[in-house]
Amino acid sequence: MPLTDYEGHMRSPAVQQLDALSDLFAEALAVCHPASVAILGIAGGNGLERLDPLAVQRAVGVDVNPEYLSAVQERYTYLPRLELHCIDLAEQALNVQPVQLVHAALIFEHAGTRLALDNAVSLVAPGGALSVVLQLPGESGPNIGCSGCRLAQELGSDFTLVDPEWLTATMQSRGFTPVHHTIRPVPAGKRLWMTVFTRG
Repeated sequence: MPLTDYEGHMRSPAVQQLDALSDLFAEALAVCHPASVAILGIAGGNGLERLDPLAVQRAVGVDVNPEYLSAVQERYTYLPRLELHCIDLAEQALNVQPVQLVHAALIFEHAGTRLALDNAVSLVAPGGALSVVLQLPGESGPNIGCSGCRLAQELGSDFTLVDPEWLTATMQSRGFTPVHHTIRPVPAGKRLWMTVFTRG
């Protein structure tokens, strides 16, 4: 999907998730105070404006779409040590130096929770954290908001909700502890669930 279509869909009145996701990323930053950060599924870089370039010494972006990564490079030239990696998290093992905070927002719904979750966990440094944003089931209607973007509706067939209780139990079995939790309402009765897990 072209970035303009994706961002148009995500900021449309029926979806309104760009600002919500940026706010949740800022919340994770405030909880963790990391000096290094990775964003999985970075798209056009939504939320990177919340980074303090004096505090965050290294920022890593991962996405499957090289055009999205090119846009991030152009938009955020002021960020020091911005690393961008074109990787399919569901199909390829990630080999990147770990960071203090890994942020995975609405990634596992698209990439699944097998290799993509392994990749996310592998990127968390000892004592670091993984913040995960999941979409909770809506009160009614489809999981993908009706923004009028045909491509977004077609991609909705690859969108599978993830059970937050299962994810929490899985993360605990891998030695992570949930330390912060929030739910953010978005249009059409939908809610975004975020939990920050710290690595022991």
